[in-house]
Amino acid sequence: MSAVLMDSGDMRRALGRMAHEILEANSGAEDLVVVGVLRRGWPIAKRLAFLMTQIEGTTIPCGRIDVRRFRDDGKPGAEDGTEIPFQITGKSVILVDEVIFTARTARAALDALMQSGRPRRVQLAVLVDRGHRELPIEPNFLGRKFQTERADHIVVKVNEYDGEDAVVLERAAVE
Repeated sequence: MSAVLMDSGDMRRALGRMAHEILEANSGAEDLVVVGVLRRGWPIAKRLAFLMTQIEGTTIPCGRIDVRRFRDDGKPGAEDGTEIPFQITGKSVILVDEVIFTARTARAALDALMQSGRPRRVQLAVLVDRGHRELPIEPNFLGRKFQTERADHIVVKVNEYDGEDAVVLERAAVE
């Protein structure tokens, strides 16, 4: 069984609010950069960077990071899809992912990010928090939090890959 938790309008509003919260927490856009976790964190990051650029009137750089080499669950990637075409040393990095669950991807992303430089600070922004943390990592900026069962699955659909924007809860089959 599946249920739509957020439609495209809900996602747009959540990202707009998050953009304002990020700018407020960082006193504007100075020395602010955005890095999205591949795969679906990347389009979310681009949207956040674009919204903040519109609000501030100054371009906020956006890159992407491939965490496969840094995961602890044996999912190595053949190629590194990381593309950060700007300096992160001394910058405030907004690390963006679509969902936070166990926090293992966020940990891997931090390890991968440190290969590109030494940021002044890193803040985590996620569209959906579904709980069930295994590591002590919490987002600084959050779109929405949903209570889920551990075996449930949250699917964030983005127009760039899926042809639509939506957050869908897929309930685990009851045995």
